[in-house]
Amino acid sequence: MPSVRTRQHVNPLSRQFQTPIETPAWETVFANSNQPLHLDIGCARGRFVLEMAEICPNWNFIGLEIRQVLVDEANRIAQARGLGNLSYLFANANVSLSQVFAPATVDLVTIQFPDPWFKRRHQKRRLVQPELVAALAQIIKPGGFVFLQSDVFEVAVQMRETFAEHSLFKVGCPDRYGLGEICSDLEQGAWLGENPLPVKTEREKRVEFYRLPIYRCGFLRQEVEN
Repeated sequence: MPSVRTRQHVNPLSRQFQTPIETPAWETVFANSNQPLHLDIGCARGRFVLEMAEICPNWNFIGLEIRQVLVDEANRIAQARGLGNLSYLFANANVSLSQVFAPATVDLVTIQFPDPWFKRRHQKRRLVQPELVAALAQIIKPGGFVFLQSDVFEVAVQMRETFAEHSLFKVGCPDRYGLGEICSDLEQGAWLGENPLPVKTEREKRVEFYRLPIYRCGFLRQEVEN
């Protein structure tokens, strides 16, 4: 089937995107709903999370995207491949996260190369806003990981600063990724020199092909102090 043509950008502040979606029945979405959950926000055509689901069958994956036509196409591909650990949702992340996911149910979140919205008057449309970070602090398990990357320096800085301002997120990476000193450098404002995940997005591959910089950062969801 040929790729679906769709608008590159949509305005997430439009009225049509302000209604939260209903919570899915997870036991019908996944073959095994008890597996760890990876949420990819702004998944576009979903190729990254599709490949992740294929090589990590012991994890469940959700690709969340605001463009309905891309979600429909991605779900058709996932179903055709018989992937019982992958599903795509049409939703506005800044509206629906707390509605869709129960508290402390998500293990890993990726936000990769979100729309930059360069014009100053449009920057309120950017994906990573304080409200999104607050919602993620609710749904991510303590010890969970958020991985961010962009090839636009200003966007990467804005994402990192927005997460850093929340008391429940601290820069770093889980031990299981084996990045060691690289992750410890994040506290000094450095960027990750490599992607800790086994799959690269289509955008990431294209940027690396042209040898352009990518700004990467990770955050750990902290325990709540008593």
